[in-house]
Amino acid sequence: MKIPAWRRAVIKVGSALIAPDGNGCSSKYLLAIARFINECRERGQEIVLVSSGSVAAGRHHFNHEDKHVPVVLKKAMAAVGQTQVMESWARFFDFPCAQVLMTHDDLRDRERYISIRNSVNTLLEHGIMPIANENDALATDDLKVGDNDNLAAMVATVVDADALFICSDIDGLFDKDPNKHKDATLIPVVDEIDQSIYALAGGSASTVGTGGMRTKVEAAEKATTHGIDTYILNGRKGSKFEVLLRNENPGTLFKAKENPLSNKKHWLRHTLIAQGEILVDSDTIKALREEGGSLLSPGIVDIQGNFDRGDAVLIRSAENMETIAKGICRYSSHELIHIKGQTDTAIAEAYGYSPISEVIHRDDLMLWSKK
Repeated sequence: MKIPAWRRAVIKVGSALIAPDGNGCSSKYLLAIARFINECRERGQEIVLVSSGSVAAGRHHFNHEDKHVPVVLKKAMAAVGQTQVMESWARFFDFPCAQVLMTHDDLRDRERYISIRNSVNTLLEHGIMPIANENDALATDDLKVGDNDNLAAMVATVVDADALFICSDIDGLFDKDPNKHKDATLIPVVDEIDQSIYALAGGSASTVGTGGMRTKVEAAEKATTHGIDTYILNGRKGSKFEVLLRNENPGTLFKAKENPLSNKKHWLRHTLIAQGEILVDSDTIKALREEGGSLLSPGIVDIQGNFDRGDAVLIRSAENMETIAKGICRYSSHELIHIKGQTDTAIAEAYGYSPISEVIHRDDLMLWSKK
């Protein structure tokens, strides 16, 4: 099967390929990937690399035999290992590489999101290959993406990639767990990611990486809704990259949506983390869905969670808790508790000020599809 042509791709390489024995970087699997990258660049195609492995690469520098690694020690391992990951990649290429470290906080802040986009685009324009990773040495739990599969999908959307290649230690998505069932069959193409596809995504057998098959499907969903063809392939088999160079499918292809979300809508839905919920009545749901309106205070029934102005929140039905939308709220939860269900006039009379009419403006609102 011939795969769609692409101009710019993100390649995600996990810890199990970079430091397969957890004892520093190894060229065992990276050489074939590097050859593929070199060939793509010769063809005029652009590559952004998302590379895990900083913790695994740095672990052997610390005298710690226990499988459980304290967070502070893991951060120290990442700080040492990140330089070694960069050195390991750079030795394969005769062109410059650039390190780009980020946290989820960088991606969910719109200004920093655009800054990352501009920086990476500038690097590519000058023939420099960006190598991105989560900033594990500094990121706290609430600032982490958590796995580099989803980070790669976010990076792919930031740079408007045409393709995302997730290199794993498995051939792709199977109709059942291939580690348990000998008759498991590889699924070559996924047209639509739904609950049946998620049901097929089991855990990872790797003891080095953290992302199982579920995170790869999550990443594929993020990328395909932005119009990015996404592939899961076995990075341990160099022949898979030869297949790719023949423009053939090396594993499982998740096909891009024909009508992708805009960059901002995608950012709202897949990058921002909701800090709370706003429950609304049925008339408000109808106005949001059918009229494309903004969320106003009269239709708000209840508030759940604590959030500040500028935070992302989910809009749910007060009747059945169905998720209607996600958006950036112009009020804090404390403020909304006092003005929910009231008109602008009533609020002005009660509190002595004229409020912002839109609780969430329609330009900052991402609607979910109706079930």
